[in-house]
Amino acid sequence: VVTLLTGRYRLSRREACQLLKDLWQAEISLGGLSCLEGVTAEALAPVMAEVVQEIQGAESVNLDETGWSEGNSRAWLWTAVTPKVSLFRIEASRSGAVVEKLLGKDFSGVAGTDRYGAYNRIPLKQRALCHAPLKRNFQGLVDRGGEGARVGNWGVRELGRLFALWHRFQDGELDRKGMQEELKPIKARFGRLLEQGLWGEDPKAETLCWQLKQQWEALWTFAQVEGVEPTNNAAERALRPGVLWRKGSFGSQSQRGSRFAEVMMSVAASCRQQKRNLLGFLMAACRATLSDSPIPSLVSQSPTQG
Repeated sequence: VVTLLTGRYRLSRREACQLLKDLWQAEISLGGLSCLEGVTAEALAPVMAEVVQEIQGAESVNLDETGWSEGNSRAWLWTAVTPKVSLFRIEASRSGAVVEKLLGKDFSGVAGTDRYGAYNRIPLKQRALCHAPLKRNFQGLVDRGGEGARVGNWGVRELGRLFALWHRFQDGELDRKGMQEELKPIKARFGRLLEQGLWGEDPKAETLCWQLKQQWEALWTFAQVEGVEPTNNAAERALRPGVLWRKGSFGSQSQRGSRFAEVMMSVAASCRQQKRNLLGFLMAACRATLSDSPIPSLVSQSPTQG
C-alpha cells in the first residue's frame, strides 16, 4: 500500500505517512516508509529484468525521453513501450548509448521515434518516424511567412492526407495493400515538396527538407510493418505520469529514489496496459519474495497472478 501511494498516486512520503495514520492508525516514520519502498523495488527486480527482455525481443517498440532531476544533477527519463509492457529508465545521459542500452545490441524489431539525434544509432530500415512533429514543423514555416510558407503549406496538406488515409485504414475501410496503393501519390508529392524546399531561399525549410530526405525510408515504415503507426503516441502517453511525478517531486533525490521511480512506473504502466490490478500484483511479488517462491510475471500471465 505504501508503494502504491507514493509510486502510483505520487503522494509525498510525508502525506503517505499521514494517510496511513489517519486511515489505520499505522505509525510509520519517513525512514521506515523509504525502507519499504526499497524492499519493494528489490522484490520487483526480477520483474524488471523480464520486462527488459520483452522490450529487446519485441517486433516493434516506441521510444521517447523527457527531462528529469536526480538530486542536484540533470537526468532524463526514458521509456520504451510495446503493446504489452512499458519500461522506464532514469539515466544521466540523453545520448545514443542509452538507446542501445534500452534496445540491446541485437535488437531486430522496428523502433518508433521522433527525429532526435540519439535515435540515429538505430538503422533507418528499423525506424518509424513520428509524423506529428512534422506537421508542427511545416506549420512553423507557414507561421514564419516568406519563402518557406509555400513549402509549409504544402507539407501540412500532404500530412493531412496521410493521416486521413491512416484513419481509413484503422477504421477498416482499406486493407494494408489498399493503403499502400493510395499512399503512392502522397509519397510522390512529398518527394517533390522536399526537392522544392532544398532549392528555395528559406534556410529553415532547406534544413528540414534535407533532414527528411536523409530519413526518407523511415517516414513510410508504418505502411509496411504490422503494428507500427505513423505517430509516437504510445511512448508520449506513457511519459505523462513521469512528467506529473517530476512536477510533484522535482524528480528523485538519489539513485535509490530513481530506481524506485523507474520500477514503479514500469510496473504500474504495464499492469494498466494488461488491465491487471496493480495492488494485487505488488502484493503477489512481495509475498513471493518473503516465501522464496516464484515471482509473478508481467510477460506471461496466469489466472492466479495479479
